[in-house]
Amino acid sequence: MKLKGGADFEKAFTQLGWPITVAAPLGVVELLCTVLYLIPSTSVLGAILLTGYLGGAVATHVRIGEPFIAPLLLGVMVWLGLYLRDARVQALVPMRRAK
Repeated sequence: MKLKGGADFEKAFTQLGWPITVAAPLGVVELLCTVLYLIPSTSVLGAILLTGYLGGAVATHVRIGEPFIAPLLLGVMVWLGLYLRDARVQALVPMRRAK
């Protein structure tokens, strides 16, 4: 939506407090971060960048008093997905069974 635009999108985007002129650059950044996340050799970097991007989305929604659960859950899913597919991340954050 950030790259395509439209009247409804423009109205919703400007209600977030951002000028419409930054929508396309934000869309490009989001797309690039997602591509980095999808490439196995750069997935950790992509997850870190997506976390920062989604942190900004959470902050934007908190600032204007809107629900922020969607970007928060998306960030959790990014790391859960990375955890499930990357042994290096599993080694950093081992899940232990109760004894």
